[in-house]
Amino acid sequence: MPKLSVIVPFRNVRPYAQDALRSLRANARADFEFVLVDDGSEDDTPVLVERAAEELARVARVRHIRRERAGGIATARNTGLDAAGGEYLTFLDGDDWYAPGHLSRLVAAAEELGCDFLRTDHVRVTGRARTVHRVPVGPRDEVLDPRAAILPADRTTAVDYPQAWAGVYHRRLLERGLLHFPDGLRTAEDRPWIWRLHREAESFAVVGLLGVFYRKGVASSLTRIGDERQLDFVPAFDRVVAETAADRDADRLLPKAVRTYCAVIDRHLAERDKFEPAVASRLRTLCADALRRLPRDVLDEVLDSMDAGRASRLRRLRRAPLRAGKGAA
Repeated sequence: MPKLSVIVPFRNVRPYAQDALRSLRANARADFEFVLVDDGSEDDTPVLVERAAEELARVARVRHIRRERAGGIATARNTGLDAAGGEYLTFLDGDDWYAPGHLSRLVAAAEELGCDFLRTDHVRVTGRARTVHRVPVGPRDEVLDPRAAILPADRTTAVDYPQAWAGVYHRRLLERGLLHFPDGLRTAEDRPWIWRLHREAESFAVVGLLGVFYRKGVASSLTRIGDERQLDFVPAFDRVVAETAADRDADRLLPKAVRTYCAVIDRHLAERDKFEPAVASRLRTLCADALRRLPRDVLDEVLDSMDAGRASRLRRLRRAPLRAGKGAA
């Protein structure tokens, strides 16, 4: 069994793939496995990945998988999980990269602490600017209860830091069915994933390793494109709310899920100018429908606790007239 499997989906990232692939080489060990998944790329990305796979195979284990049709980031990661054999597992996106030696340090920390999963800080790269983004959990280098890190509802907590690549996960989580992503989601796939992880895993820790570099604002990013794929945040958060409502601690946890959903709805509406006109119209309808689906008593409690401007916008949206033929996603 490899000590670590690194799952790296690629799709149409030719300008950036070399950085990711070089960083894998700078982290390679004979007991590491790299699972490279091309998700139906239409540019030269597959050629770069295939060439790099041959070079990586000299110093590490490599599995190279080519999906003929794009399935989205969730499906691509799931394809990699199904092929991965490591004792520990982690992820990297095809346009991001690692600092040299980061993965060895990550595995060493995981083995020392012995918990189900670790979360790490990361460096956000926007053009030439670099900023550190930290896990919103105070204690470092100690084993914690994942469920306890979901709350409080009115603060930024561990479930608001969903990036799957900012951490490492023991294989027992995969065997328990906790590492796969909701298949088919093209964005926000990590939101139901991180909530399930914190509800159902038994232990986690936060370590102050800065070795993941996340490239923000690239031209191919869904956060920049503004097409209908961005609307997948609605079914993603519908799933968060439904699964949390069925949890044994639903009375405590559901306000946090609803509050986060409301905040994301408000943020997307504030940025609606980036969407294509037809998508912007559908966005408003989907968000209004989503608010009407939320438990009324919990939603009222959440809106009462939010700032007046945001609460007023969301209440108006909830009262907006239903439009025939415009259902939820």
